[in-house]
Amino acid sequence: MHKIRTFLLTLLIINLSFFANARNAPESFADLAEKLMPSVVNISTTQTVITTINPFPFEFPPGSPFGDMFKEFSTPQKRKASALGSGFIIDAKGIVVTNNHVIQNADDIIVRVNGEKEYKAKIIGTDPLSDIAVLQMETSDKFVPVKFGNSDNARIGDWVIAIGNPFGLGGTVTSGIISARNRSIGLSRYEDYIQTDASINQGNSGGPLFDMNGDVIGINTAILGQSGSIGIGFSIPSNSAKKVIDQLIEFGETKRGWLGVRIQDVTKEIADVEKLDKPRGALVASVAKNSPSDNAGIQAGDIILEFSGTLIKEMKELPKIVAQTEVGKIVEVKIWRNEKELTKKIKLGRLETSEDFKVEKKTIEPKDSEIKSLKIKVRVLTQKDINNRKLPKSSSGLVITNIEKDSPFNNLKVDNIIVEAQKKKIRSKNDLERIVDSVLKSNEKTMLIVVYDNQNQRRYIGVKLD
Repeated sequence: MHKIRTFLLTLLIINLSFFANARNAPESFADLAEKLMPSVVNISTTQTVITTINPFPFEFPPGSPFGDMFKEFSTPQKRKASALGSGFIIDAKGIVVTNNHVIQNADDIIVRVNGEKEYKAKIIGTDPLSDIAVLQMETSDKFVPVKFGNSDNARIGDWVIAIGNPFGLGGTVTSGIISARNRSIGLSRYEDYIQTDASINQGNSGGPLFDMNGDVIGINTAILGQSGSIGIGFSIPSNSAKKVIDQLIEFGETKRGWLGVRIQDVTKEIADVEKLDKPRGALVASVAKNSPSDNAGIQAGDIILEFSGTLIKEMKELPKIVAQTEVGKIVEVKIWRNEKELTKKIKLGRLETSEDFKVEKKTIEPKDSEIKSLKIKVRVLTQKDINNRKLPKSSSGLVITNIEKDSPFNNLKVDNIIVEAQKKKIRSKNDLERIVDSVLKSNEKTMLIVVYDNQNQRRYIGVKLD
């Protein structure tokens, strides 16, 4: 009997402990909202838009030669366009954070605090890549700032509230939960969005997403769809945003680290060919000449497994980590090359001062020859191709001119250039056919090829031949 009582008592304690630690839905957000409202601002902007007025009572159809002829009679007219957004105060002296797209190209910026006083604001700095802007209200008044929380601690299912200026209705509070993390939606180069079902609409952009401690864990930036909230909104995580904000305040601009490589995902096929235990890391598709990576001996075909002590699980993780690393810092990078793990030391450059790869797409005149085993047609890369497409002078390879539907190369495109297969340079049709025959006779039947795609970017692709 004593043992039963002890067991039941222990069970009761465990249950009580569970419920004590469980985070139930709050009875009300009123106290939290009241505390935070003075720190959230409405932002309105005006910009000059130039349009032309047709003096004639008719329009010429598109493509008509008379359209250009009578353009000189059109009268340019300036008009003011306005836009609305949200923001939040992070310093008592009136420093405000918002989205870059809220104030982009603005002639005048007005910040309204707590639905009352209005202040003119000037731009401290903007970062289009992350869609973040920092403003300074032009006043000596003091304000109530909010604090940044640790967005890494935010969990799926946690309660959050958004405060902002949707459709010009300032001081609007909505609530919801964190629906997902690490979302990429194709809006910017560095994406790691928090997804929330807290109602976010036009005008909420730049406003804060708060946790239940009243700390900012995100900047509300985008919604799915154009008609309004459907319960899928996206926020820039505070840990990512704060690094950008600190740089904008200190320098008026960002200073991101730069490796000088183009990267792509490591597929299962590529991992198999490279004898990597599983698909992970970031595959180096090409290296910019005289870049930090080039100077450190990084080569196309290397797989970056670790950057400055951080494991790279997926390709998309690397650009963010590099960008957040101090310019000029020497970091250790672990790579996979020829079935071995190597360590390279790289001194990071600055992204903002680097030269992008020049991309130029050209039309190629095909001179076909068929490779029956691959069900494709190719022609030899010419010097004219190299010049037109701005390829390295020593380039060799085969230009794909036709791909049949059931070809193992059906994930490629016409005008792609095959430059390597199984890490061997391709100079002729015979070179490729010999390698294909060798792979087909092997047990693995997976071939690793290197191509220049139609944007002249070097890419590694694993191809199943069976």
